[in-house]
Amino acid sequence: MVAVVWIAIGGALGATFRYGLTVLAGRIWPDQSLPIGTLASNLIGCLCIGLLAGIAEGRVHFSPELRSFLFVGLLGGFTTFSSFGLETLLLLRGGGYGWAALYVFFQVGIGLVAVAGGYALGRMGA
Repeated sequence: MVAVVWIAIGGALGATFRYGLTVLAGRIWPDQSLPIGTLASNLIGCLCIGLLAGIAEGRVHFSPELRSFLFVGLLGGFTTFSSFGLETLLLLRGGGYGWAALYVFFQVGIGLVAVAGGYALGRMGA
């Protein structure tokens, strides 16, 4: 039951951070033809989860509660893969095939690079 509370707290914080980033991205990139806020939250979330996983595997022990809070709650609430799926579908349905392909490339391809980079950073000094 304790883990569920930590996940709920982390999820609320992550979703709030995601909303703030989406608002900020909308101010910086007002053209809504590419959902830049979701892209940014997913790439940042991928980097963070890789970084934390690398740290946790190497030199710092994370309790089960902390892991639940960080990985499931905070980062689960912050990243928006379900939103990514819907937004890609909407780009495709609207005829934005090029945007959809570019969006998938960045979300998946660059997201994986961000996870690997974060992981490598987290393992440094281990």
